[in-house]
Amino acid sequence: MPLAFSASQQLQLVVEHQPERLQGYLAQEDRVVNALLDPSQLERLAPGHYRYAVTHLQVFQLQIQPVVQLRTRTAPGRIELEAIDCQLEGLGLVDDFQLTLRSWLQAGGQGLEGEAQLEVQVSQPPLLRLIPAGVLEATGRSLLAGILLGIKGRVGQQLLADFSLWCQQG
Repeated sequence: MPLAFSASQQLQLVVEHQPERLQGYLAQEDRVVNALLDPSQLERLAPGHYRYAVTHLQVFQLQIQPVVQLRTRTAPGRIELEAIDCQLEGLGLVDDFQLTLRSWLQAGGQGLEGEAQLEVQVSQPPLLRLIPAGVLEATGRSLLAGILLGIKGRVGQQLLADFSLWCQQG
């Protein structure tokens, strides 16, 4: 029986300086993705396609690193980010692993709004079979919520700083 857990995060962020330029900024796909995610862990594969090596995660005695392929879509004033594939590096013990990420960010009247949903389904690794599934799922939900909270923090700091720089340059 696979383990399943999920987390979601919503964003309402007031942008005080030049919020009317957010729509133009969000059209800068590469720039926005580099501000949302750690550029040192990000590789652009093609226009609208990226590979992102998530920071190493420690789950009980296991250390894993998800490597996610992402696809972006843009529309006026909006960017969407979706996981299209994911591999677990450093953990050859899991037969089936599925990660789903759907997120969007858009310019609103007062600034930025967005939402991210992250879901994982995975078989229980043999090393963790003695731990009840409920404990593993609670740990998984907490881990996913932490990842999304980190991305939300990057939006509030790094993305806004990059937006401010972009406004100064143009």
